[in-house]
Amino acid sequence: MGDHSVETKLAAARTRLILDKPFLGALALRLPMVAASEKWCPTSATDARKFYYNPAYIAALTLDETQFVLAHEALHCALSHFARRQHRVKHRWDVACDHAINPLLVSDGLKPPPGVLLLDAFQGMTAEEIYPCIGDNNSEQTMDQHLYDSDESEGGQGGENDQEPQQNGKSGNRPSQPQNAGEGGGKDQQDDQRKEGASPPRPLSASEREELGRQWQQRMAAAAQQAMAAGKMSGAMARLVDHFLQPQLPWRALLARYLAQVARDDYSYMRPSRREGNVIFPSMRSGQIDLVVALDTSGSVGGPELSQFLSEVNALKGQLRAKVTLLACDTNLVEGAPWEFEPWEELRLPDHIKGGGGTSFIPVFDWIAHQGRQPDLLLYFTDAEGDFPRYEPYFPTLWLVKGKAPVPWGQRIQLN
Repeated sequence: MGDHSVETKLAAARTRLILDKPFLGALALRLPMVAASEKWCPTSATDARKFYYNPAYIAALTLDETQFVLAHEALHCALSHFARRQHRVKHRWDVACDHAINPLLVSDGLKPPPGVLLLDAFQGMTAEEIYPCIGDNNSEQTMDQHLYDSDESEGGQGGENDQEPQQNGKSGNRPSQPQNAGEGGGKDQQDDQRKEGASPPRPLSASEREELGRQWQQRMAAAAQQAMAAGKMSGAMARLVDHFLQPQLPWRALLARYLAQVARDDYSYMRPSRREGNVIFPSMRSGQIDLVVALDTSGSVGGPELSQFLSEVNALKGQLRAKVTLLACDTNLVEGAPWEFEPWEELRLPDHIKGGGGTSFIPVFDWIAHQGRQPDLLLYFTDAEGDFPRYEPYFPTLWLVKGKAPVPWGQRIQLN
């Protein structure tokens, strides 16, 4: 397979990643692709700035495996593995990072190439948690090369590399490349790419690590927003983002986007009530939304937080023509529930709501089932620590969660 065919294969894999896994695809799109010499790059590599690949290695992979490699490198960057090593031994840290990433990608439906580091025991663990499990004499090899630091920079990840060479008044020892480097172009650009991939890039300096860390945090938050808005964010990836980016994710914006998706006008092909011949014409369906809002009143979520949440929903529901059914629950539905609010009515927290004790989410779902309701959306405000129904319902569920507890299904938004 020629160089051009390999480039086409990488572009196709990345495009499919963007369509099928928009969170990972948006991250991979941030890494310009550069063909590297097999003398130093046997598989793939990243320096948190670019994606380097051995054309012969990519040529031997399937398209699915190529997607895995792209997502693998992108997650190294998004999770700031280049900035989190600190005092740890580089080889052990690199192995721990691969063990942290690969189970995530497999659980997200991606197919790994042969020989990658993959242990079920490390599922859901961070690189810092895995690192102590990696022995000093560990001989495992990572799938790729992590070029953002070197063995010489241990004990602070920088050392002499903090002194950045100056060139034309700018930091760095290489001229900056366009964002689409590695993706074709004219002969001069291709020659520049071959020259760039002829030798490995220098490790990051301390200032570069700091700046790239901020950039990748912003990129990760933006990618998560886009994927959640599209309804294509897996539970495993959502929990990952919750853990690493809690301060960066604007829950109000995510909630507004999600509700806007539900409220989007659509076409209906239902037959009209009066007969006008046998032809059925599409018509716009733009009625009000049936929104069920459930509040966890078990005592772990405070009154001020409930009021803040309701005020946010109140501000959104009028814009979206949403009729709201309000429920409150700890281990049972609170007496007096439900409370109904039309789109033009102010959503208020009833004065007599009392909670405490344990938490079960089952009564809310049982009540909806007994009503024969099929709401457009159930929005549940909770700390997610309680008993969930065994099976996911047929209507969408959005959990707005205070704390770090996961949810077994539905869409999760972190409340900060």
